[in-house]
Amino acid sequence: MPNDLVLLVADKNIEQTIAGLLSRPTALGITALDSKTFIHPRRDPGCVREAPDFLRPFHRNYGHALVVFDRFGCGRELLSADALAGDVEQRLSANGWEQRAKAVVLDPELEVWAFADLQCVARWLNWRRNDGDLRRWLHRRGLWETHEPKPRDPREAFERLLGQVQRPRSSATYRRLAETIDFRQCIDPAFEKFKSALVDWFAAKAPP
Repeated sequence: MPNDLVLLVADKNIEQTIAGLLSRPTALGITALDSKTFIHPRRDPGCVREAPDFLRPFHRNYGHALVVFDRFGCGRELLSADALAGDVEQRLSANGWEQRAKAVVLDPELEVWAFADLQCVARWLNWRRNDGDLRRWLHRRGLWETHEPKPRDPREAFERLLGQVQRPRSSATYRRLAETIDFRQCIDPAFEKFKSALVDWFAAKAPP
């Protein structure tokens, strides 16, 4: 039998975020997976341009594949996230994966997932109440417009929050947050596609 899942991602932060999420299969509604993750040496542009070639050798040994990268910095930002994902998936299908592979395009960047549940993030950051609500704090600094559902630059906003609480920005930080956050509140399209693909492929069996 082939292994469950091979992932190709753009950087260490994405790798560790997904590792944190996959460590919680029950929360995702899936079985525990046998997976392998590769980081493309050319990061986001490498994923969008070269994913089919990179993953071609694995299509017989893995049941499914996921490619995950940021739209911002991929070199094809004029295309929508859906158009980018569709292009990558079409080429994966033509390179042996057929309908067994998906591309998840983070729009604009991974850090948008950090704002799925502000209360959980505030607890995780040990946010001081005298600093005010996270969203208002970012709004006062021009990082989150009132009418927008997410910060205009999620990475900058997340890094400013980390700096405010003197927490280092590292891949381990991303993993710890992914192991903690209540992502049931996350309505980001990329996250919904990520979770939906996993559930379609590896849904946990209902107890007898």
